[in-house]
Amino acid sequence: MDSVFDELYHKYHHDVFQFLFYMVRNKEHAEDLVQEVYIRVYKSYYRFEGKSSEKTWLFSIARNVAIDFFRKQKGWKEKVLDKFDWSSNQIKDEYLIPEEIAVQKDEIKLVYKCLDYCTIDQRMVIILRYIHDLSIAETAKALGWTESKVKTTQHRSLKILKKQLELFSGKEEFISEKVRVER
Repeated sequence: MDSVFDELYHKYHHDVFQFLFYMVRNKEHAEDLVQEVYIRVYKSYYRFEGKSSEKTWLFSIARNVAIDFFRKQKGWKEKVLDKFDWSSNQIKDEYLIPEEIAVQKDEIKLVYKCLDYCTIDQRMVIILRYIHDLSIAETAKALGWTESKVKTTQHRSLKILKKQLELFSGKEEFISEKVRVER
């Protein structure tokens, strides 16, 4: 069991941490929650039936750990909405030139800012589908949903993101045009 546990940890701990960090938006809490995830994995691995991938199973546990964390918080429903500030995302591609990094970082910040307009369920779907590259089936298993619910939630969240991106992009163009006129 120890070698299997070590393999699971080394293979997925960064993904689990990243998912939990996006959820709670606090490095220390995310680190604590990763430990809780792996404690649950260690205690319940014998029950893992292999009906889904290990990664999907881990995200399912991580989701439950995050939900438990929010439930323990005072006024957790209100706090959950305040937990999503996506502006601290770091760019992973270290081979880009500085100008490309600046543009990409601004674009990423804008997308994450637009995620604030999505519900928590919509954010979870976007994170699992597009940041962690899970399939619809894997996302459904990780969240304990039907594939249909994942598809519907994904469609709605992408619609919201598109609308918000258009609104923010329009505002930025207007602001930049206004600055040019004033100069």
